[in-house]
Amino acid sequence: MPRKLSMLVKDWWDFTTLEEDISSDAAKLSPDDLLQLSREGFKVVIYDTLEDFYLAEALEYITAWKQATASQPVGICGPIGPTEQLPLVARMVNELKIDLSHAHFWGMDEWYVNEKELDASHPLSFEKADRDLCFNRIDKKLSLPESNLHFPKADTSAYIKSWNSGIRCAVMQGGQGDTKHWAFNDPVKRIGRYKDAPPTPEEFRQLSTRVVDLHPITCMQNARTSAGGVVTGIPTQAITVGPVETWKAEKVSIWQAGTHDNPFGQRLTAFMISKRILDSSVPMSLLAEHPNVQFNYYRGGIGDCEKEMH
Repeated sequence: MPRKLSMLVKDWWDFTTLEEDISSDAAKLSPDDLLQLSREGFKVVIYDTLEDFYLAEALEYITAWKQATASQPVGICGPIGPTEQLPLVARMVNELKIDLSHAHFWGMDEWYVNEKELDASHPLSFEKADRDLCFNRIDKKLSLPESNLHFPKADTSAYIKSWNSGIRCAVMQGGQGDTKHWAFNDPVKRIGRYKDAPPTPEEFRQLSTRVVDLHPITCMQNARTSAGGVVTGIPTQAITVGPVETWKAEKVSIWQAGTHDNPFGQRLTAFMISKRILDSSVPMSLLAEHPNVQFNYYRGGIGDCEKEMH
């Protein structure tokens, strides 16, 4: 039978095109049920306080960077959203006097406007956020060399080359968007060869860092979180790290404090990854094939999926 049309944007693929039983089963999960979804290669962790949550996220940077040596450089790929961990990273580096000479960092994504990456001076720039919240706060005697900071550009060649240069990526962090993406790996438009079915998991896995058209849901979400709801101020394209690079990371660590995706979304992707239900209309589900994925939740942000008028 043909797949359902989206309830949200009929010309795109998204999670509303899934079979009802998948969504129904996911919506029933309690926080304790989420913990039970852990399996080999997929771990669910729940933190009881936001302080513990963001400290643990920041420590992933520190743990990765402390492994870096001249002969074996080590890096981390980090998101904008969440960002609360970034000032904590800078503070810990400075207080512990960690030399980052051989550490690396990859930004996950950047807006794409007028056929080029958004300038790092723009208020919405992801590179600007990384620098302002973390790297510009690190003591210059300890900081990463500028050449060790890898931000995606419209010409993706240098960025992709950095992933293939022998630098070990210990962990790729991320949040989860309303379209169930990591980075900006959104579901695709329902056109051409994908009119009747979304890309197969194998096809989606072959995507590298690239310019993407953003799902309207993603534009709405970023308008809410970054522009006070002014959707017309949000770009409709971005440059994003791809699945190809994601699978080069030794670990993928997703952080959900309840401020981005909703209670249902936080459950759906964990359920699909745990049960190995792969569908590119829910891009995060493809992480079921990565050998080391961890979902991190703040207990107070998990919420529930009960129907109730407010």
